Amino acid sequence: MKTTLWFVAVLFACVWHGGNSTTYDECLDCICKVESTCRMPSPLCHWDVGSDSCGPYQIKYAYWQDAQLHGGNLMGDWRTCARSFRCSRRAVRGYMDRYATRARLGRQPTCQDYARIHNGGPNGYMYDSTLSYWRLVQACLPAK
Repeated sequence: MKTTLWFVAVLFACVWHGGNSTTYDECLDCICKVESTCRMPSPLCHWDVGSDSCGPYQIKYAYWQDAQLHGGNLMGDWRTCARSFRCSRRAVRGYMDRYATRARLGRQPTCQDYARIHNGGPNGYMYDSTLSYWRLVQACLPAK
């Protein structure tokens, strides 16, 4: 029984991460490093493509709003959430839970999908313009 459960857990882990060895947390860590060297920026927000991007993940207001649909209340305020590493990460997870799904992509999402969606919005995984961002995230990932 223990062997069967272990096998199922390993199989699920491989399927969940698209068969690659990068974990979801490693991917989110690298997105944070690319966005802000994973430090709280000062000032908190920077103007980027027509609106402010805030916090360690450089989250925009619209991103935060979308993230709440799967990430919960997220501290009730975009800038308050952006000031918190924990809330910012929950926002990214909520956004990915909404947009980086097997149902939307037609396959299990990978770190590349997460990075490109984070950078380019819900359909960012399809845009050539997000490939350079993905390369930055990819360069940060641990060698496996």
